[in-house]
Amino acid sequence: MDERRLAVAAFGVIVAVGIGAIALRFIAALSVSVFLYYSVRRYHKALRKLRLPARMRAVVVLVSLAVPLLLLIGYAVVLLVVEARQFVDQTAIVGVASEQIPWFGRVDQLPEFTVGGMYRAYQSGQLDPFLSFATDNATFLTDLVSGFFLNLFIIVVVTYYLLVDGARIREWLLRFDDDAIIREYLEAVDRELEAVFFGNLLNVIATSLIAIAVFRGYNVAVPAGAQVPYPTLAGGLTGIASLVPVVGMKIVYVPVTLAAGAGVVMGGDQSLLPYVVGFFVLAVVVVDTIPDLVLRPILSGDATHVGLLMLAYTLGPIVLGFYGFFFAPIVLVVGLMFATVALPRLLGVDPDEEDGLDGDQMRLGDF
Repeated sequence: MDERRLAVAAFGVIVAVGIGAIALRFIAALSVSVFLYYSVRRYHKALRKLRLPARMRAVVVLVSLAVPLLLLIGYAVVLLVVEARQFVDQTAIVGVASEQIPWFGRVDQLPEFTVGGMYRAYQSGQLDPFLSFATDNATFLTDLVSGFFLNLFIIVVVTYYLLVDGARIREWLLRFDDDAIIREYLEAVDRELEAVFFGNLLNVIATSLIAIAVFRGYNVAVPAGAQVPYPTLAGGLTGIASLVPVVGMKIVYVPVTLAAGAGVVMGGDQSLLPYVVGFFVLAVVVVDTIPDLVLRPILSGDATHVGLLMLAYTLGPIVLGFYGFFFAPIVLVVGLMFATVALPRLLGVDPDEEDGLDGDQMRLGDF
């Protein structure tokens, strides 16, 4: 019997090592999937009121999450192309680029960014330099595009099945319960991850709405020459940038301020500069500082310290790369919950004695 158990245990270790190696290969996609799952799980549960099955609710969640993001990205790309085309037409950048980049020397002007314009450009040979560049770098471009869509596919599939079968995974893990320690620990980790990541999602939405209202309100109140470009897009990107540690929203509203200031300087009306300075102060105080002081402590989690969470968001990308932004907070919550929930139980500390109160004493949460 012992030999059989040893063989089964050895086989289990081999399988676990194989699964771990595959998971490590796609750790970035899996980290983003866990982040998305806990960010939208409350939304998924709220859809029960519509009496939809779990699979349909998961599809609704993913679609409602993806469509606004794709619209925002598409809007940004279109504006970027339009602005780049205007910039190229107004400057000598084509001539400079043709001297530095050989394949760019045959580009006279950028094609019109429409289906008809792209087709006419293809017929006239205007796209030949770009097609030649794509052909010469086909391997790199193929690896880049295929890697992106592979990771995107993994994120969508894993997030979908976590939403649909999350309860089954939880029950499977609780089969290995021992004296309720595992159950208490896993439930604490589950609650805190949901609180932290759902709070991040709410913070992004709230910051985006605040930024859009402030930017559009500013454009209504000031002269046309001092208005900021694309206030709705800038506000949405400001909310997304609030996830970035340390610099955060500054990577959006500082360039927007500089763009507005450059428009004023190029227009020659220096009397409009105080409006631009006022916009910067408004962005720093109303969009950046006040939400960060008010919303972040409320939405950062139930037990995780705000400072520790900020360190995780800051040090994670530095140590681990891009996916560290999502993976480091998960490790922080898992470790913190072990130290506060599982470790005292393993050391024999009575949970009722941890707060120094008698077991029959009522707590504030009881009310």
